[in-house]
Parts: sequence; structure tokens; C-alpha cells
Amino acid sequence: MSTAILTGPAVAGSSLEDDLRSLGFDVRTAADAAGVARELAATPARERVALVDPRFVGHVHALRLALTDPRFPAAAVHGALTAQPDARAALTRALTAYAPGAAAPERGALAVAGAAATPGPEVHLPAPDGSAVLPDALADALGAEDIAVHRPELGVLVADVPEDAAGRAEAQARTRAVDDEQVRLRSAVKARDGFFTTFCISPYSRYIARWCARRGLTPNQVTTASLLTALIAAGCAATGTRPGFIAAGLLLIGSFVLDCTDGQLARYSLQYSTLGAWLDATFDRAKEYAYYAGLALGAARGGGGGDDVWALALGAMVLQTCRHVVDFSFNEANHDATGNSSPTAALSNRLDSVGWTVWLRRMIVLPIGERWALIAVLTACTTPRITFYVLLIGCALAACYTTAGRVLRSLTRKARRTDRAALALADLADSGPLAQGFAAAFRGVARRLPAFAAPALALFGAAAVVAVAALTSFGSPWAVVAAAGYALTSGLAVARPLKGPLDWLVPPVFRAAEYGTILVLAADSGVNGALPAAFGLVSAVAYHHYDTVYRIRGGTGAPPHWLVRAIGGHEGRTLAVTVAAALLYEQNQGFTIALTVLAAALALAVLSESIRFWVSSGAPAVHDETGEPA
Repeated sequence: MSTAILTGPAVAGSSLEDDLRSLGFDVRTAADAAGVARELAATPARERVALVDPRFVGHVHALRLALTDPRFPAAAVHGALTAQPDARAALTRALTAYAPGAAAPERGALAVAGAAATPGPEVHLPAPDGSAVLPDALADALGAEDIAVHRPELGVLVADVPEDAAGRAEAQARTRAVDDEQVRLRSAVKARDGFFTTFCISPYSRYIARWCARRGLTPNQVTTASLLTALIAAGCAATGTRPGFIAAGLLLIGSFVLDCTDGQLARYSLQYSTLGAWLDATFDRAKEYAYYAGLALGAARGGGGGDDVWALALGAMVLQTCRHVVDFSFNEANHDATGNSSPTAALSNRLDSVGWTVWLRRMIVLPIGERWALIAVLTACTTPRITFYVLLIGCALAACYTTAGRVLRSLTRKARRTDRAALALADLADSGPLAQGFAAAFRGVARRLPAFAAPALALFGAAAVVAVAALTSFGSPWAVVAAAGYALTSGLAVARPLKGPLDWLVPPVFRAAEYGTILVLAADSGVNGALPAAFGLVSAVAYHHYDTVYRIRGGTGAPPHWLVRAIGGHEGRTLAVTVAAALLYEQNQGFTIALTVLAAALALAVLSESIRFWVSSGAPAVHDETGEPA
């Protein structure tokens, strides 16, 4: 339990102590600012510290947002401040303005929750006058020291420190007029989500989240339940029977309900964690792609001799992963660009003001809710082949719509990309030793190329390697030559910083080239088991790429360079698969074995490093609050 220390006289009729206890704080008191400093020094440094003016009037949920969210080093609302260990030294320096023995503010006594900070150099904080609120002054002091103080959006919630009895009565009346539990339930749902999720899932999943919170369940437990439900759904689909397909569709919807619930539970109870960030970042893809594999197995086991749809299953995974990389790359290239405006973006904003167009545009992109509902219904009512055909057509149209719109925005946007954006795109490119070697050798040449050279070179090399693999016979040495040429063009594409208007296309083009080459070679091989082995290989590589994305989103950078070099980079893996096809094409199961061994080795390398990172203390508690379709 954390510690709360109230300083100054208690306010008659105040329920602040009870509110703090309900949030898990053990309440103590201190007479003045010097007493606060002593209590801070006596509390373990590993704990969070919070300061609250005892005259605070407002909703418990306003206090919860200010004092218990673990994602931020410091957070504040009017009359309340919290600081985690990383911000404790700065808080101590601010408190030194109130030296031991100094008089406490005439108003603005404190509640302190948490722990001690280490001593530091003095920061001069103006002495408060009669209207000062110490937590607010200290929050400003932390901001002046470049400590990012998060200020949660309260909306209709009340957080006030009244000046007098009349103001206190008025603030209490405003507090009673708003049901903070209803606000808490509404805020548990993402502000921007898909049509199916918003209208068919969230109206009741938020209550499931509250039910879970009241029974002590954690978001990670709900996330794990969602994964297990999806895996059971995949197992039902793998039976190849109509009852199995119907059960699979129902269980897939159930898994999605739990998938929505875990995030709503995290927002409802502010239970964010690094482990939860990792689970949230990876399990959605694991569930969807495992279900694709279940459908492919079910099709093969169905009546009438079965149906081989592994190529369609792998194609669906490739297309969906490339769509995500387009989203990630475009956002990373533009979210901190300066002069970031365009006529296309302005038109999009105007369309957002027309209600029905908002939902239509969100449905067109086939986000996770609509996509899983479509898969569930088609699984129950049709065959796996029809399910994959419809899914591929829908996702292809969605990809064309979103990519075309982003290309138009990029061409009409007068924006200057930052060095941070260029580094993020380079990390997303996942270039290995071959591409990096070529980039270093031809950096001087690359500087003289036109602005659109990077995406053009990437697209040329990608199209060449996939086309040669598709149009030549399996095992042809020409595929190896094309893969070597692809390594060269890839190096030229990343030889200079990716700051051009369309350079965000480079990472998704690389993904399409690598995954597409593996798909084409496995499909052309005619070897038993090659496509399932290729599915496993692409799954392992795709996990590595998703892991890279979420590390960058968390501000910790890409996976270590040694890992990228060890697994060869996209161009090295593409070359390795073409060489395996050329060397093993006459052996019955040689190519399948090679793909399986490569998939296992990659999975072992990327999973071990990913698990080490995401359970470490340095991993970010990243949770998707944007509502962007997945």
C-alpha cells in the first residue's frame, strides 16, 4: 500500500482521506512543508509520491487519473500532483524552496502519497502567497526542469481547490451533479474506434470490464483469456466440419469481445504495465494468424478430399502485415513533421465533420472489428476458400484506399521530416549486413539521386525479385541473381536519410518483397509441407517486425543491431530462401526442411530477445489509445 500524508488542519466534512484510502493509500499527516520533506525522506525511494491539497474538492476518478496512472513520470490536476521515482529528484529540488523550518503556506496544505526522493541541488521556487496551491506550484517547477507532467483530460469531472466556504459549496454541488462512475465507464472505451466495435461490442464490453475490475482480474489475464479463446476457435476450424466452423466463428467473436475488454479494463482501472504492453502488441496478430492456419488445416481435412488453401492463408497474412507496416511507416514519418498540412488532409478533416462519412471511411479500411466479424460469419456459413477469397479482396481494396490517400497527402504536403522520423523509418526498413554494406559503398552516389529515388529503387528491386521467382521454374538460379540485385537496390534505397515525401513507402515495400518471395517460392515448389513451413517462417519474421514497431512507439528504439545482423535483415533472408530453393529443388523434402529450420532459428532468436526486453524494467508501458484500426 502507498502512503498518503496530509499536512495542515483537516477540513471539516472532507472525505479526502477516505477517497485516498479507496485508491490504496495509507494516510498520514505532516504539519508543514518541512514535515512533508521529512516524510518524503522516510518513505522508500522505489514508491510513487503524490501531493494533494487537503482542501481539494472533486471526483474520486479525477484523483485516480492524477495519482495512480503508472505510465507517466509525473501527473497533475488542480490541487494534486504525483511523481514516480524518475521525477523524485526534481521534486526534492523544488521542495528545497520550502526549507526545513520555513512557514507553511497560509492555504494549500498537502496530502502526500508515496515515497522519498534523493537530495539534489536547490531550485528556487517563489514563496507562496495566500492564494498559492503548493502541488500546482511544484508541478510548474517540475515542468521547468523538463519533467513531462501529464495533465489528464478531465472533461466534466471536477478537480478544484476552493477559495472559501461558498466556493467549496459550489464545487461540491458540481461534483454531485456528475456521476463519475458513468464518466469512468465512458472513458474506458477508445474515443475513436471502428463501427462494429463502437456499436456492437463496446456498449456491453465496458460492463464486463467493470465486472472484471471488481473481482480483481487484471488486463493481462483477460488478454490471455482472449488468446486462449482464439486458439480454441482455430482448433475448432481445424476440424474441417460444419459444427466446428460454426463454433469457430462464435468463439472468434468471443475472443474479440475479450480483446476489447482487456483494453477497457486497463483504462477503467488504470492498470497499465510493460508486460501488458507486450501482450497487447503481439497477441492480436498471433490470434488472427493462428486462426488463418486453423482454417487452412480445416480445409485440408474437410470432406471430398480436402482443399489446399495454405497459399491463400499465407497471402492473407502477408497482405494484412503489409497493411500494418504502411500504417506504421506513414505515422512515424509524419507525426512530428513541421509544416505538416496538405489540401488532401484538409478535405479529410472536412469529411470528418459529416457524421455518416466518418463511419463509412472507418468501415472501408476493414479494421479489426469488421474484419473479425467478416471472418467469423464467413467461416460459419461458407468454406475456408471463400472466406480467404473475400478476406483478400476486402483487404486489398482497403489497402488501395488507405495507401492512395496517404500517397496523395504526401505529394501535396509541404512538410519537413525530422531526423527522428528518418531514424524510425531506417529501423523499420530492417536492413541487414548486405544492404548496409551496399549503402555505405554507394552513399556518395545516393546523395546525387532525385527525391523519389529511395521508394523507386525499393519498388524496382522488390518487383524484380518477386517477378523472377514467380515467372521462372522453381530452383532457377535466376531467382538468386534477382535476390542479389534486390540486396543492391535495397542498400541504395537506404543509403541516405529517409526524409523524402514518399520514403515512408520503403519499409512496406521491403516487407512485400520478402514475404512475397517466400510465398511464391513455396507455392511453386510443389513440395509437400512447403507452404505451412513458409507460413511459420513469415510468422516469425512478422513478429520481429511488429516487435520493432512497438519498441519505436515506446520511444526505446529498434531491437539491438546484433539481432538484426544475426537474422540477416530482409535482404539476407530473401537471398537465403532463394539459395535454399536453388540448392534443394531436387530433394523431396529438402526445401520444406530448410524453411522449417530457418523459421525455428528465427523464432528462437527474436522471441528470446523480445521477451527479455518486454519483461525488463526499461520496457515502455505502451498502450494504443489512438483508436486507429488494427
